[in-house]
Amino acid sequence: MMDRRAFVHRWLGVAAGAGGSLVLTGCASLVVRSVTPVDGRIQLALNRYPELAEATGSLRLQADGMREPIYVLTQTDGKYIALSPICTHLGCTVEVERDRLVCPCHGSTYDRGGAVLKGPAERSLTRFPTQVTADGVLVIELRASE
Repeated sequence: MMDRRAFVHRWLGVAAGAGGSLVLTGCASLVVRSVTPVDGRIQLALNRYPELAEATGSLRLQADGMREPIYVLTQTDGKYIALSPICTHLGCTVEVERDRLVCPCHGSTYDRGGAVLKGPAERSLTRFPTQVTADGVLVIELRASE
């Protein structure tokens, strides 16, 4: 017979392992690409990023010289949005879950545009201005917008 302390210790170990597996699975599904900004902009030739061609496409960019990544998400209207993945509650990195972004620390939930759906966060994720050129290049301005 297992005493209470051994049971709780064992249960916590199993739960932590399962939770870690879920977190790793969520992170592993987001493609990470290194990019080099030029003149405060990132330029992505969309034909080189097939992960953004999907209706719920997402991409994690790690720009040279930037500490935090940028998430690029395909919107339902076919446009693109670039967001900081840093939760506005306490600074954890949110995870992409198809139609929303979820903070693994305290459960704040954002829509794919970065707006808060569920707190404790009260402010939207930081957005970076984007535009698509006539020749299919997604330009991301590294100055944040509201």
